[in-house]
Amino acid sequence: MGLFQNRPTVQGKKGVPVWFMRQAGRYHSHYQGIKQHSNFMEMCKNPDLACEITMGPINDFDFDAAILFSDLLFPLERLGMGLSYESGPPTLVHHLHAPKDLEKLHFQKSFNYDFQGQATKNIRKALPASKDLLGFTGAPFTLYAYACEGAHSGGLINAKQGLYSGLYDRFLELIEPEIIEQLSVQATAGADAVCLFDTAAGELTLDDFKRFGIPSIRRIAQALKKKHPATRIIYYSKQTHLDYLQLIECSAIDVLGVDWRVNLRDALSLLGKDYYIQGNLDPAYLFLPWPLLQEKLVDIFKYAVESKCGADKWIMGLGHGVMQRTPESNVRDAVKFIHENFLYR
Repeated sequence: MGLFQNRPTVQGKKGVPVWFMRQAGRYHSHYQGIKQHSNFMEMCKNPDLACEITMGPINDFDFDAAILFSDLLFPLERLGMGLSYESGPPTLVHHLHAPKDLEKLHFQKSFNYDFQGQATKNIRKALPASKDLLGFTGAPFTLYAYACEGAHSGGLINAKQGLYSGLYDRFLELIEPEIIEQLSVQATAGADAVCLFDTAAGELTLDDFKRFGIPSIRRIAQALKKKHPATRIIYYSKQTHLDYLQLIECSAIDVLGVDWRVNLRDALSLLGKDYYIQGNLDPAYLFLPWPLLQEKLVDIFKYAVESKCGADKWIMGLGHGVMQRTPESNVRDAVKFIHENFLYR
């Protein structure tokens, strides 16, 4: 497992591993070439295409981990919410506004997560043994925000009202088993780690995150770790701060992903004893001229080395996903620079 036990080494020194969220995506010419002949849903649900897209950035940029090409909203399709990507961004036919709306949902018995399982198997066969394979899905509150609003940011008025009307609690009864089943399929098929992506978490107040977000995250992580004790669990939250992350206190979670609003030195110093930390370069920096981007990379490595635990518990990544139109040359040069220079001990 390249990100953990078997970190890259150069001239006897340990190297910091690197992978980026959305590293297989719209910025990449390899992805664009496949997209010309396939729609997004087909690319996700065809295991051969999902494997080919996933392997693209591994072969092109030499990341230390591959992440299953898919989407985090598929549990909502399983609930019968009418997930579609025909207009570009994801849309839902049904939205939740009150607890009674849950009664209108019908589990899609013909839908299962086998397409992700088969894609994971295909990727594992294609991937060098030295590199990790990561699966993922949406975290409960983020899926809930989409179910209520059709998005994961903004005011989230309906979603936040539903926290106090009983809507959220009843939604969790439906979604938690789905998340566990989906991630279990990925783990069984060969994923070394699975990710819970919580891009809406930062829209919650600290008190609401503690009351509504954390208990569900813990339940899922603990249930999954019980079924798959060797599988690493990664929890990423966007626009949260260290006060949020310190409250999680879950031994079943192995990695906390942080965005660029968090000081990496502080995150490693405060949380590195209990977790690996993934992050946290601002994705916009990948648009900078290479000399400036190189300076930003040097800075972030310095923050890691200066932390109380050093770079031992750090996985280099972005604070969120690679953005559309990101220069491929900068991604390639950044990974090469990290492999050659992010060395310690």
